[in-house]
Amino acid sequence: MAHSHPDHARHDDHDHGAHDHAHDHGHSHTHGHHHAPADMGRAFAIGVGLNTLFVAVEVVAGFLAHSMSLLADAGHNLSDVLALLMAWGAVILARRAPTGRRTYGLRKATILASLANAVFLLLAVGAITSESLQRLSAPHTVATITVMVTAAIGVVINTATALLFMRGGKGDLNVRGAFLHMASDAAISVAVVIGAGAIALTGLEWIDPALSLAIAVVIVIGTWGLLRDSVNLALDAAPRGIDVAEVRAWLADLPGVQEIHDLHIWAMSTTETALTAHVIRPANDDGDHFLHSACEGLAVRFNIGHATLQVETDADSVCRLAPAGVV
Repeated sequence: MAHSHPDHARHDDHDHGAHDHAHDHGHSHTHGHHHAPADMGRAFAIGVGLNTLFVAVEVVAGFLAHSMSLLADAGHNLSDVLALLMAWGAVILARRAPTGRRTYGLRKATILASLANAVFLLLAVGAITSESLQRLSAPHTVATITVMVTAAIGVVINTATALLFMRGGKGDLNVRGAFLHMASDAAISVAVVIGAGAIALTGLEWIDPALSLAIAVVIVIGTWGLLRDSVNLALDAAPRGIDVAEVRAWLADLPGVQEIHDLHIWAMSTTETALTAHVIRPANDDGDHFLHSACEGLAVRFNIGHATLQVETDADSVCRLAPAGVV
């Protein structure tokens, strides 16, 4: 087997030697280390603090102003606070060292947190939709000035929080989820301001519950991608952005490679990707060099930092995992 992990932009391999066995498989092990991108702990702390305070303000203002759209936004913001807490906790758990039982550590907790966040948001949408439909049949008088001022504060807070997560969103599904939540909250708060202004100008109270239904639709649209990606990663699908066919073709083009089979690519966490594959190539003295080079290439070209390659040197011996339908 060969294992390789990138260490930020640097990739270090430490040769642990080759091991010969009675069967016709050659194994070599190389180990490095991979760490998640920048530490987002400060961003999570600031985001949780600001949004918790704002939720309290928004709930009080929503009840005083009889605004369902403001309460819907408060519910969305509360779900985001819980989402941030879960994502933050998952990042901390992911740093736990592997144990004899959990040989990958708790890296998968980041994927479970992103999945839980998506599910929680959809539950919040159900509650918002139910209350909004009731308000449509019996609209309440809305204190538009209170709603506009409160929502405007939300625009500032949510925009500032989203900016904290912008730099880490490309490399981590958890951070991407936090960024999307905060960015959508900022947009929703803008909509609430506009809706309250429309009510003040027209006197049409049904605009408020109708706006809260529109907010619910926005939440569903924004959450669907996160839910889809989280479910896929939880089911060990290849992460988005990695073309399995392209990886297979790249491995097959390496010097001496005759065949690739039993190829698997999955997410160890929201920031780390693993690969295993059986490679058929002739027995020669460049085995270690081939493994080091292949793992380095997978890390640099595809961001696959934990690669395990099993080299088989006898093409006539059929591996029991060779058939495409066998896992």
